Amino acid sequence: MKPYLQGENLSKRWGELMLFENISFTVFEGQKVALIAKNGAGKSTLLDLLAEKESPDSGKITKTNNIEIGYFEQNPVLNPKNTVLEEIFETENIKLKTIKAFELAVSQNNQEKITEVSAKMDVLNAWDIEYEIKQILTQLKINTLEQEVAELSGGQQKRLALAKVLINKPDLLILDEPTNHLDLEMIEWLEAYLSKTKSTLLMVTHDRYFLDRICNEIIEMEDNQIYRFTGNYSYFLAKRSERIEIQQASVSKAKNLLRTELEWMRRMPKARSTKAKYRVDSFSSLKEKASQKINNDAIILNVKSSRLGKKIVELNNISKSFPGVNLIENFSYKFSRLEKVGIVGKNGTGKSTFLNLITEILNPDSGTIEIGQTIKFGYYRQEGMTFDPHEKMIDAINKIAEYIIFEDGSKMSSSQLLNYFLFPPETQYNYIEKLSGGEKRRLYLCTVLMQNPNFLILDEPTNDLDIMTLNVLEEYLKSFAGCVVVASHDRFFMDKIVDHLFVFDGNGKVSDFPGNYTIYRNKMEEEKEKSQARKKEIERNQTILQEKNTSDHQQKTKLSFNEKREFAKLETEIADLETKKTKLEELLNSGTLTHEKLFSKSEELGKIKTVIDEKEFRWLELSEWL
Repeated sequence: MKPYLQGENLSKRWGELMLFENISFTVFEGQKVALIAKNGAGKSTLLDLLAEKESPDSGKITKTNNIEIGYFEQNPVLNPKNTVLEEIFETENIKLKTIKAFELAVSQNNQEKITEVSAKMDVLNAWDIEYEIKQILTQLKINTLEQEVAELSGGQQKRLALAKVLINKPDLLILDEPTNHLDLEMIEWLEAYLSKTKSTLLMVTHDRYFLDRICNEIIEMEDNQIYRFTGNYSYFLAKRSERIEIQQASVSKAKNLLRTELEWMRRMPKARSTKAKYRVDSFSSLKEKASQKINNDAIILNVKSSRLGKKIVELNNISKSFPGVNLIENFSYKFSRLEKVGIVGKNGTGKSTFLNLITEILNPDSGTIEIGQTIKFGYYRQEGMTFDPHEKMIDAINKIAEYIIFEDGSKMSSSQLLNYFLFPPETQYNYIEKLSGGEKRRLYLCTVLMQNPNFLILDEPTNDLDIMTLNVLEEYLKSFAGCVVVASHDRFFMDKIVDHLFVFDGNGKVSDFPGNYTIYRNKMEEEKEKSQARKKEIERNQTILQEKNTSDHQQKTKLSFNEKREFAKLETEIADLETKKTKLEELLNSGTLTHEKLFSKSEELGKIKTVIDEKEFRWLELSEWL
């Protein structure tokens, strides 16, 4: 394989903090590589170096044969004065410039220009590229090409920046957290796109399903060393576990040997001679090895929630809309103790609005929300961080509380909580401005938990958190003695945590699905396949019926007596089935069913829909002869 990009002995310091020192690695042509490290280890900084946005303090970066690099940053820089179209096609590529001219002519309905540019598209064989560009823009929901970049939301700007990088089809794609601010449908599309692309890939992501299905090489950066794993994320986990076990065994052995050597060093201070110097050197080496810390961060969080009363949160026929957008309509639900609910749906369908309604930041247009007297919310919001950058971490936590006091009278200090979330005591007096984006998110999470809530609401908690922190958070949530509501696009995280889902389908419809995200997605795919099969069957039957009607038209002019009876019966049966279907849909959305009942009623609804399709087809067939 041809080496595309090589880093040799790279070092980078940020202020007094050494991010990494003398690390080396190579990315080869055709590889799909993931970079894994803790927050604050310098992942984004390393990507900036490789993309030539910054320079290393020492070391060398070699790029082979002037390959083209496309870099998607966590905080992309776009020209606010550009239109979306101008920003997408800001390039020297002649084919892309021609496609830009064609799109502009189409948006302005300039027929003369369309004809002229179409001829140029033919000469350049640019139509396939134009189709692929349209697909990328459609999948990332970038539709208003004449809108100015400054008018877009933060999420829209990130999707625009991602589309811009993909459209240019570089030799090497460098992606820093590409799934942030994408909904689940977009993530699955991007997953399929990157799996098929011929571009070499280097990325940082916390989405473990995404990582597992795309990457064939993992680079782990830990304790200033680089570890390479040829395989996907599942393979990496197995091999990393083996490596840690070997290291632990090695350190344990070194400690035993150190005891023996220590006894010798203390017992025979006067006997040290030139002949024994190797034992002194060996002692120093053993001491260094035995004092190694195996940084596995297997932390157990034993923070208990405040006591929950009988009434939790009850939603009674709540509705919420904004001008031109109906988000929630007549939704009812009663939360139970220890319940863990996931929220899924496309961007803009009302997920964050729903969370703001529960916490009374917003009021419903109609309906009521009743909150139990013992309920204490902890709300982790997408835009919730309001830190003073010149404040110390420990002070930010102490402003909320210095201790969490449990029902049994025991305490957990703010320093202990920070330590649990991978901020060791020696770092707790650092200023917040020195933290990475992921470290700030981790600190924000601590501020939410320090309030000792019994009803946790987490809106996209996985954005900007590293995989190690996510593991800690997942273990905490699984043992959390309260209610949890999570809105997340991280499928792996949802599968590990939630018992069932609130599915936001759009146009105000919210349904309760009994199962985690993977079960829900498989169910949707199954229903889609059944629907497509039914549609094909109906089309085939209609074709057969039309052919039969054409050939038999002279022979048959009216229905038989039995067919008339069947036709009348079908009308009654279809009406009854439609009534049953409506009642079932209302019941499924009522929020009063147990998970088991929800599943059985969902199955029943699917069967009724199939029977209705069959009877409606027969009714149409008979109606031809009335």
